[in-house]
Amino acid sequence: MSPQSIPPADLVAADLTMAIRQLLRRLRAETNPSELSLSQMAALSRLEQNGSMTTADLARAELMKPQSMGVIVASLEREGLIERRPHPSDRRQVHFMLTEEGGAMRSQHRSLKRDWLVTALAKLDAADMKALTAAIPLIRRIGES
Repeated sequence: MSPQSIPPADLVAADLTMAIRQLLRRLRAETNPSELSLSQMAALSRLEQNGSMTTADLARAELMKPQSMGVIVASLEREGLIERRPHPSDRRQVHFMLTEEGGAMRSQHRSLKRDWLVTALAKLDAADMKALTAAIPLIRRIGES
């Protein structure tokens, strides 16, 4: 590809944003039987990965305001997907962790997502699969920047 044929970064950013948004919307529609919001699913995923966390820790990890995360945590607690526990060293704080039901939901969600993606990827031809595989490290690197 010649330098003249490389599109400007702002156009690539717009196209990539739209593509990622569409993929996330489709993944959510196909794999979220509980119909939780993306923020709720992200909080459950974070608790699954990291173990118990305070609301403030969750908010920082998800780049949200603590008040916004407080609303999410309260809704997940009402649904029985997370539970509160006393902080091990600071009685003023509370840690949240997945309940058994929350863990089962995360497991089901992971399986549905994997199964849907495997089915979608199986429809790609070899060249598309190779191109997608080559793009994964780039997408990961952008996400980690």
